Amino acid sequence: MKIALIGYGKMGKAIEEIAVAKGHEIVLKINSSNTADFTTEAIKKADVAIEFTNPHLAIDNIKKCLDAGVAVVCGSTGWLERWEEVIDYNTQKNGGFLFASNFSVGVNLFFELNNYLARLMAPHSEYNVSMTEIHHTQKKDAPSGTAITLAEGVMAHITGKKGWVNEHTDNAADLEIISERVDPTPGTHSIKYHSAIDDIEIIHTAHNRQGFASGAVLAAEFMAGKKGVYNMKQVLGF
Repeated sequence: MKIALIGYGKMGKAIEEIAVAKGHEIVLKINSSNTADFTTEAIKKADVAIEFTNPHLAIDNIKKCLDAGVAVVCGSTGWLERWEEVIDYNTQKNGGFLFASNFSVGVNLFFELNNYLARLMAPHSEYNVSMTEIHHTQKKDAPSGTAITLAEGVMAHITGKKGWVNEHTDNAADLEIISERVDPTPGTHSIKYHSAIDDIEIIHTAHNRQGFASGAVLAAEFMAGKKGVYNMKQVLGF
């Protein structure tokens, strides 16, 4: 498979290492120093584009790939307020698009565990749920996209939580997410249910970027030749 890497920082390089080891070819690598190479002609050489940049660039990058008729796997977060715009654009272009807030197989298992625990805890109003996420200082959005996905899973079942806030709160209707930025942390997410009697807590800690990168390559393999909108649950068969 031929892959275009839109975003060639630490994550892009980790993706490249795994993709090449699996026999794939990287036909385009775009970073801030060579944006002039990000042309329709260059993108068309790829079967799939993997987009890992930042919230300010992601949407234009996605659209540019879809304009070229190339399926996109996107891991940039912080832009989801424009989700419908991107999905409509993908439909207009009859494109293929896959977004995940986190590509790690372990994290996607953690999403399922989070949903299951929230269902179990829903009848027990004596427990208050809160979240913490820790990332490296170069992380541009807070809370992380992974934390937002986890929060949505909690709120789907804990109906007393009406929305999340990225700060300490005494409002029982708010789901508190505390974001910490500490180097060189790749990513830690915890969900705690606290009561006067005890605490129940689940934690996922990434040791490096390999899990994210491996999952992104898996998603790219899944997307080759596909049209429509997909997510990691479909990739992993959950």
